Amino acid sequence: MKLEFLSFEFDKFAKEMQNLKDKKGFDYLVTIVGEDFGAEEGLGCVYILENTKTHERCSVKMLAKTQVCGDGMSSNGTGETDGQLIAYIPTVSNIWRVADLLEREVYDFYGIVFLGHPDMRRLFLRSDFKGFPLRKDWKFNDEYTLEDDDEPDYGLEYYLDKDGNLQSKQNKLFTADDYVINIGPQHPATHGVLRLQTVLEGEVVKKIYPHFGYIHRGIEKMWEGMTYPQTLALTDRLNYLGAMQHRHALVGVIEEAMGVELTDRIRYIRTIMDELQRLDSHLLFTSCVAQDLGALTAFLYGMRDREHVLNVMEETTGGRLIQNYYRIGGLQDDIDPNFVSNCKALVKYLRPTIQEYMDVFGDNVITHNRLENCGPMSLDDCISYAVTGPAGRASGWKNDVRKNHSYDLYDKVEWEQCTLDTCDSMGRYLVHINEMYQSLNIIEQLIDNIPEGDFFVKQKPIIKVPEGQWYFSVEGVAGEFGVYLDSRGDKSPYRMKMRPMGLSLVGAFDPMLRGQKIADLIATCAAIDVVIPDIDR
Repeated sequence: MKLEFLSFEFDKFAKEMQNLKDKKGFDYLVTIVGEDFGAEEGLGCVYILENTKTHERCSVKMLAKTQVCGDGMSSNGTGETDGQLIAYIPTVSNIWRVADLLEREVYDFYGIVFLGHPDMRRLFLRSDFKGFPLRKDWKFNDEYTLEDDDEPDYGLEYYLDKDGNLQSKQNKLFTADDYVINIGPQHPATHGVLRLQTVLEGEVVKKIYPHFGYIHRGIEKMWEGMTYPQTLALTDRLNYLGAMQHRHALVGVIEEAMGVELTDRIRYIRTIMDELQRLDSHLLFTSCVAQDLGALTAFLYGMRDREHVLNVMEETTGGRLIQNYYRIGGLQDDIDPNFVSNCKALVKYLRPTIQEYMDVFGDNVITHNRLENCGPMSLDDCISYAVTGPAGRASGWKNDVRKNHSYDLYDKVEWEQCTLDTCDSMGRYLVHINEMYQSLNIIEQLIDNIPEGDFFVKQKPIIKVPEGQWYFSVEGVAGEFGVYLDSRGDKSPYRMKMRPMGLSLVGAFDPMLRGQKIADLIATCAAIDVVIPDIDR
């Protein structure tokens, strides 16, 4: 969608954003995009919102105010930034809980602090990192050591005093009696280098602080120095189980901005490929849930069958684990001559085998006892924390982008949006199972009807996107994956921002697990489908 921004006066911003939720029904905060808009406007944020009942979306642009940092007031509580200019915007984390992490991400890369946010710490970068790398004037320096990062045990909260001066106070993260353990960054249950700083009272979880960035690569910064075709090479370095959907969102936003008209053949093939990728990811998910709970047989069954999906995709894309198949204007090549027959054979093979996962694991009384009421999260909390994908649909939230903001052929085929109202980890597992059947249904309806035509719409040698801002999203394997594009009419993006699937999911670990046993953390992590490179980017 092309973004047409709402704008509010700074002093009325918090009230107007509350009104958007309460009176206009925009209860889902899709993402917050930090941006350096240039010398004339300075730093600010773009907020993309959705009404979950009507699926209407809107966007808000808010420019930050600035003040010179005073005595003892600084970004790290040490006084090191005294005399420096600090940009600030009122927080919306009290309106949409997902903003807790989203605002910290903006602070980390742009240095914008959010008034009233209780925990202004870096989210991805080390606490001793100098500067804010996504600002346009940031210069790289290599004056860093490999010494241990001395992490603060407090978060900073910024506020304006009665005279309008920017001030800060420290909020302690832990009490003297808190018992704190680290799950990760190297732990089998985290499915990657994620650290969950967990506060315990006996075996009961009191609080979880997630720590990211162990494999952060600065992809969004790299994009600013690349041409549009060059940007495509990095999408499969995110969630490698959702490479197709990542690439789909990126080419989608560029094609929409340029007004590219795709052939029906391209749209058919993209839809089928996206669903093959979903099968690939969901098979690995159901396998790993079983493995994390000690059920090795179900793990082996799923990994066995996943090979058949990878074989079909490899014949056309050339890749097994990751695929670079979509291009701006279409596909890198036409489908393999055996693609249709192999897809039909795959559908025939998988339908009965999915039931096997239920027979050996999903319907087992031990599985139900272990996953039911584990990591509970209500519908309202799922929306507030932006828990999209199967995890949100297990709490009854009909959040599937394929239905709500249809693209390609999803509005031309018959399929069901899978929801449950269990609000727990068992439901999350079952939604993944049900969605595999729906993916097979979609492929089956399309595979015999792929029309003739071009697999690529030729583009100019140098691609330039018209000036403007766009946002395009797809239903990724674990939830909504979107790309925000700000173009200034050049061959490179001025700003391109991803909405990762996993960031909001991990942000919801704390409310899911508060009051649960530490053992439930392992089971809940298993049932929340996150892949860390997607978060870290």
